Amino acid sequence: MRALLQRVSEASVRVDGAIVGESGPGLLILVCAMAGDTDVDAGKLAAKISKLRIFTDGADKMNRSVRDIEGSALVVSQFTLAADTSRGNRPGFSSAAPPAEGERLYLYFADALAALGVPVQMGRFGADMKVSLLNDGPVTLWMDTND
Repeated sequence: MRALLQRVSEASVRVDGAIVGESGPGLLILVCAMAGDTDVDAGKLAAKISKLRIFTDGADKMNRSVRDIEGSALVVSQFTLAADTSRGNRPGFSSAAPPAEGERLYLYFADALAALGVPVQMGRFGADMKVSLLNDGPVTLWMDTND
């Protein structure tokens, strides 16, 4: 699975003008299930993110996790993280998991993150979403369970 994490002061996602998910201080996590990904990959990614020390401590060092700061996560499906831009000018997305499997793994990932003590809100899989965020730092990290 792939994820793009952004440390945020706040984030929200709207569908048809209505907020469907929001977060205060914590993480905006854009996530994409890749072809061949499993529940193990989703669980491994959730565990790593829950412990990732990217929030500052009293000495202004990145030494605290989202759980340590009692932060939350807004998890948004983002199949375009599977983009292959190696040929031509239009990205290909054939390495993304098929939609039904992608949605199942997206939900599994969000549930696994919540089970690890991170309050989770979500976007809506497959919807045209408008995501707003106030990036903190900015701190933005790329993760891939295949790396």
